[in-house]
Amino acid sequence: MDIKRKLQDEITALEYELRNELPKEILKARAHGDLSENAEFHAAKERQGLVNARLNQLKQRLAEMSMIDFSKIPHDRAGLGSTVMVLDTKREAEFTYFLVTTEEADAANGKVSTTSPIGRALLGKKVGDEVRVQSPGGVKDLEILKLTTIHDAVE
Repeated sequence: MDIKRKLQDEITALEYELRNELPKEILKARAHGDLSENAEFHAAKERQGLVNARLNQLKQRLAEMSMIDFSKIPHDRAGLGSTVMVLDTKREAEFTYFLVTTEEADAANGKVSTTSPIGRALLGKKVGDEVRVQSPGGVKDLEILKLTTIHDAVE
């Protein structure tokens, strides 16, 4: 999965910053003297805390991603990795959604997170099912026209 590589790349970059760049910035700022009024020092220390927090978050997410059991994703219902074509029955318009992880979400390109309102509504549904979704733009009534699961995509 592409997402694991993306997470690992960000972890590698942040670890480099934490171990190499930030210590140099902190030493340089310390050389300027009085730390109580040293903005560079405080900025570097604050960045160090943010990088550390983000690193922990990414490592936890990578561990969670490693535990996804793809054999538990249904073959005939929408799940992570599915492409779902729907008909918005109110607008008489067809849309295609790709169900992805939070990190991959890009609504402008039809990639919706499985934790978003549309993603949650589509999970576990099959062709012919109708769902009602409360979204920021109002209520949407969607009918599932076509479904390609992650298993279909691999085959």
